[in-house]
Amino acid sequence: MNKADLVKEIATKASVNQATAQKALEAMIETFKDSLKKSEKIQLIGFGSFEVAKRAARKGVNPQTKKAISIPAKKVVKFKAGKDLKDMVAKAK
Repeated sequence: MNKADLVKEIATKASVNQATAQKALEAMIETFKDSLKKSEKIQLIGFGSFEVAKRAARKGVNPQTKKAISIPAKKVVKFKAGKDLKDMVAKAK
């Protein structure tokens, strides 16, 4: 499912037009970005949570040259599925 498909589904399920659904989706995405930029955790009960985690610097190997490389520390976004979402996916066929 891409963004356009998601907008159509939101519009249908919320009984609003697609322009309103797109504005709502874009507002949600911007809010998520702003919160994660501030390293705030986003928790949606039943769905899951998004949070920023720090990944430590580490050593790696370039697979083409087999030379050791240094991978710098960085922040990454992690998603952890909630119980309801995990259960629903496990039961899906």
